[in-house]
Amino acid sequence: MRRHGSARRTILLAAALALAAAGCSSSGSSSTTSGGTGSAPAGGSSSSAGAATVNTSSCGTKPGVAATGTPIPLGAIATNQPGTSFTDIPNMAKAYFDCVNANGGIKGHPIKLYIATEQTNPAQIAADAKQLVQTDKVVGIVGNTSIIECSINSGYWQKLGFYVIDSGIAPECYSTPNSAAVNMGPRYSSDGAVQYALAQHVSKVVFDQANVPGTGYIAAGPAALAKAAKTPIVQLTENVPITDASSVAIKEVNDAGPNGAVILNFTPPQALVILQAAQKLGLENRVKLWGCSTPCNTDFLAQSLGSKWNGKLFVNAELTPPDGTNTTAMNLYKAILKQYGSSVQGGIGSFSQMGFTEAEIAVHALQSITGPYTVQSVNAAFKAVKDFNTGMLCQLWTYGNYPLHIPNNADYTVTANNGKMTTAQGCTPISAADPQIAQYRSVAGTAANAP
Repeated sequence: MRRHGSARRTILLAAALALAAAGCSSSGSSSTTSGGTGSAPAGGSSSSAGAATVNTSSCGTKPGVAATGTPIPLGAIATNQPGTSFTDIPNMAKAYFDCVNANGGIKGHPIKLYIATEQTNPAQIAADAKQLVQTDKVVGIVGNTSIIECSINSGYWQKLGFYVIDSGIAPECYSTPNSAAVNMGPRYSSDGAVQYALAQHVSKVVFDQANVPGTGYIAAGPAALAKAAKTPIVQLTENVPITDASSVAIKEVNDAGPNGAVILNFTPPQALVILQAAQKLGLENRVKLWGCSTPCNTDFLAQSLGSKWNGKLFVNAELTPPDGTNTTAMNLYKAILKQYGSSVQGGIGSFSQMGFTEAEIAVHALQSITGPYTVQSVNAAFKAVKDFNTGMLCQLWTYGNYPLHIPNNADYTVTANNGKMTTAQGCTPISAADPQIAQYRSVAGTAANAP
């Protein structure tokens, strides 16, 4: 793989000062790595669940035939810093593309994915975007997952005519015409976790999240749902990495009370240290329930917690729960992860599912193109995706010509059960008590459920 310089030479002082004021580090390195073009062996792995078996060769149109044409360059930008890493998402997209490349590619053309990492530094993020466009000559952006990338680069993508397929975090990932996410992001995922808790008639909600840019935007969703339910809510933030998880857990439990709910919005490792501290102190039974936004939906977390958390932790799941799901899409995802996903550190879970889903949407769009793969043709194809059944989402996925995009707005709830995340509640629309959900449905309607 090719690796560019380990640090951007220029960091704008104003940006650094702004980040310092926000409590975020502006130090670190940025790099861009290019995905392979089918170097992994083709078709040699399969995954089964029950009676269904899917071979990885089914990811492409010509099983076992490596694509050798001119590569189609795509790019992605992901946050990778202490306490917060989203690199599993573009790394899984790369794994999917590697599988496609080993099995025919896109009409004989391999997909080459350039992955840039950043450390929540605006100047660095803007430079990453320019490097992808000007140096790597990418024709599309697939797999962006960054705390503030949408805020920094939204205008740049609009100016150049890029329609990004991403995993959203910042408000602009959902409130602009040039970004369509496969996930709900921290706000709407937290909505889902709070919505489930409210449905269990808790008397109070404590919502705790990482102290990173955008906490006010995220907190506004749960606040709106709690207000509509006439249920008190306490909003907390924690600096990450968390250094005193015991104090955090005690504070959350004391604020919630015995009939309350504690809802966490952290990456899996940070949520885990809080939950393990609560268990060590015997606090897991001191509230009615614990909840978490989608990042906690991973067997890594369920296995680490063990059986003491059975029936106590309920996690929003923006994508189909992998455990116990026996479908072609799910088995292909697991097979690709096993054969091509050595860089996906978190294994089976929501982050890798997002990368898989973004890549399959991109491949679906690319296959529709006749003629050269250019910025214009690729992004027109991305924008034209309509009612696509990803096999991973509750609803059919549409990009569409809308001023804002929240195409995934119905979810599952899963619960920790003997080291697995099992389904506690099937597909449920996110409440329109969140005004942004209401606004999106007013222009785009409500998508049909996936078959």
